[in-house]
Amino acid sequence: MDSPARLRMNRTALIPVGLLALCVVPVAFAASWTPVLLLIPLAVAVWVLRVGVDIAEDGLTVRSLAGERRVPWSELAGIRVAPRGELWLVTTRGTELRMPVMRARDLPRLAALSGGRIDVPPPPA
Repeated sequence: MDSPARLRMNRTALIPVGLLALCVVPVAFAASWTPVLLLIPLAVAVWVLRVGVDIAEDGLTVRSLAGERRVPWSELAGIRVAPRGELWLVTTRGTELRMPVMRARDLPRLAALSGGRIDVPPPPA
């Protein structure tokens, strides 16, 4: 793997953000303090573009709106699937880190991109 695989939210999620911005514009100029409302669609757009998981040769990087956390492969104990299908990285220290935009259905793709470091059991028969 030469460059990290970047797993992000689908860019079509920006369409509702654009519609939100369009709806906020008339309200944003109603009073002197309301232009601040334009920051809402901007923040949501940044969230859609930034949040995700990068998979590289040396580990995983989980990106959130405000920061990122790197987990080397040597510190990865496993992956937990939450009852609603969210994926959580479990580290060797016992901490857990939610993997945004990743669901249980993404496990096979995650296993393939990990280069065999993550094993996915076959589905029950």
